[in-house]
Amino acid sequence: MNDIHLITVGKLKNKNIEPLEEEYKKRLKEISLHIHEVKSHEENLDKEAEEIIKKIETLSKHGASIILLTEYGKLMDSKEFSTFLFKKIENSSRPTIFIIGGASGFGNSILSMKHETLSLSPMTFPHKLARLLFVEQIYRAETIKAKHPYHK
Repeated sequence: MNDIHLITVGKLKNKNIEPLEEEYKKRLKEISLHIHEVKSHEENLDKEAEEIIKKIETLSKHGASIILLTEYGKLMDSKEFSTFLFKKIENSSRPTIFIIGGASGFGNSILSMKHETLSLSPMTFPHKLARLLFVEQIYRAETIKAKHPYHK
């Protein structure tokens, strides 16, 4: 199974969104998605960056492929994302880590660590919805690769 990680600033405390996220995670067959929540520091980018870096260091001692999710990142359709994701997973010996920052974005130390930036949309979403959209896109990417009819 292919492991990928999603680090999010802040906790998902919405009882309506949690079951949807869990349903998509449960459907995954080829990808094991690990979600890690780090503490929000009320828009203090340096402290939030410290939390993210600590989590990255616990996930990989030898470096990781860091991909920031931001409205300013590269736009892809679902098929392009599926291709991108599976190339990243299959061609890298390092863990793949996606990050959703806090309300004010990312601190400079995280920006300097990134390898790529992706956008779910040029629109801005609440972090809870961005997280759910990302989890759904991981599932969709897997179904596209498997030629499953979910993606039409």
